[in-house]
Amino acid sequence: MESPTTFNTLTKKTPFYEDKSVENIEQLKQSIPEHLQEFIVEQDTNQYQPMDHAVWRYTLRQLKNFLKTHAHDCYLDGLQKTGITVDEIPSIDSICKKLQEFDWSAIPVSGFIPPAAFMEMQSLGILPIASDMRSLAHILYTPAPDIVHEAAGHAPILVNKEFAKYLKLYATVAKNAIVSSEDLALYEAIRELSDIKEHPDSTDKQIQAANEKLDSITKNMTVTSEATLLGRMNWWTAEYGLIGSLDDPKIYGAGLLSSYGEAKQCLKPHVKKIPLSVDCVKYSYDITEPQPQLFVAKSFEELTRVLHELSLQLAYKKGGTFGLDRAIEAKTVNSIQLNSGLQISGKVVDYIADEGECVFFRLEGPTQLCIGGHEIKGHDKDYHSHGFSSPLGFVEGFEDCLSWASTEDLASLGLVVGQSCVLNYESGVRVEGVLKGSQRTPRKELCLLSFDDCTVTFRGKTLFMPEWGVFDMAVGSKIESVFAGPADRKSYGHTDSFAKKTVPKRVQSKKEAGLNQYYQKIRDLRQSGNPSVDTATALFHGLESDFPSDWLTRLELTELTYKMPNGESLREQLVNSLKMIAQKENQNASVINDGLALADQEI
Repeated sequence: MESPTTFNTLTKKTPFYEDKSVENIEQLKQSIPEHLQEFIVEQDTNQYQPMDHAVWRYTLRQLKNFLKTHAHDCYLDGLQKTGITVDEIPSIDSICKKLQEFDWSAIPVSGFIPPAAFMEMQSLGILPIASDMRSLAHILYTPAPDIVHEAAGHAPILVNKEFAKYLKLYATVAKNAIVSSEDLALYEAIRELSDIKEHPDSTDKQIQAANEKLDSITKNMTVTSEATLLGRMNWWTAEYGLIGSLDDPKIYGAGLLSSYGEAKQCLKPHVKKIPLSVDCVKYSYDITEPQPQLFVAKSFEELTRVLHELSLQLAYKKGGTFGLDRAIEAKTVNSIQLNSGLQISGKVVDYIADEGECVFFRLEGPTQLCIGGHEIKGHDKDYHSHGFSSPLGFVEGFEDCLSWASTEDLASLGLVVGQSCVLNYESGVRVEGVLKGSQRTPRKELCLLSFDDCTVTFRGKTLFMPEWGVFDMAVGSKIESVFAGPADRKSYGHTDSFAKKTVPKRVQSKKEAGLNQYYQKIRDLRQSGNPSVDTATALFHGLESDFPSDWLTRLELTELTYKMPNGESLREQLVNSLKMIAQKENQNASVINDGLALADQEI
């Protein structure tokens, strides 16, 4: 069996990013591939309002309290080792420096970034962290990626070496998995819905329209792509995974580690627990609903074993007509890699097979030719703007793959620059023209022949005519791999799978600014170390007048009363006020009660 550590034997190029010992995010940004740099944003810590820190604090208190007994042992240790504290939203730069001890780094991004970009970053050992912070209205769950999910969910588990290895290997596999045009439409609909839901100015009509669009796309999906299968693998492991025994599993998935409401529910008997296997990819999921089943891994090492089993089913491992079928089905830009080392990137639209083997393939639209992940000079997508086609297989008169032919071997076949020649493939494909030139790989394999005045036929059918121009013919006997995206993404330029969108910043209303003044005063009171009951009482009276339904300010004041001499009377008033809010706004009852349950505890 192939070792799981050799998942990416068909690498697109030498990794850009090796040394993670960087001083700050800006240095890290400059050290990673250029096409990934545009997704990095500056974490403007001034954007976080006092209310944001209060939402973070509430969430982390609840999570730490519940997860200290229900999460994998490395969770609390991971919070400490990554420098993530309860009282304030963390600096991603600080997390980055801490993660370097575990061969990882972190960068700030804005909301959803394309899955292809996310996976490429993770394959380089870089954790993208959404710098946005969930709003108070979405304290239990946010439809958009945020710093609670990424920092408090993903980062702590990376201190476990086996899980960190799995996540990097997963990303390496996932970035090779073919993405369909339907996947891209689904991603865009999810991103749009999450942005609309999280934006405070969105109307019910806008949310409904975005929901309907997502529902329509979901119901009309016709292809279960490789990217979909990898997405399910990620969902049931890194996002919603459990580990240990079926009877008493522990939580390690970031989606559960960052949502204490879901974390508490997931361990209850009504959620079915299934031993993790590669069959988990047969289970779809709904991001808007609680999951009816979860998968339990015996250990983090088992994640790598299951991932390896899944990778063997993918086009980048299987190649051949299987890979071509996946690429044609996807209708997106993908890359074919031949055994000669030549890589052809574009939209695969057709091929001819003989006895189950591809003997001629065709790509349509802008196409790029590469060797080892680097574009061949003169063979960019502008030169091959209308596509690319080529025969494949063994030629008559040469026992081995033509890629191994020397100059003398070519001459014996009549392949001499400037002279007319005929190549007959064993499949029946015939190439007739004037040899213009050739291209070899750094390892000296012949990978490309170019012909003028060329005609290509197969069993009476014309595949290429002289008036179409120069015929650049790929040399190779088989397709070793078909993988996602262009081989040289930087040179190819943007594809639909790398579209950039940024979450718009929220603009404070006058009312929100006034409420944040209260949150700041409460924060100052806590940090003073000697909270005054008179000051707290004045704040409470002000809240009763100005913001009668804001429960989190009252909860924070309630916590402070346990540190105040003679705080009992104020505490009673605060608790009564909170109970009234819970009765009027039933959707907040559970978070209020959970907050009161921890009010007297140091977390």
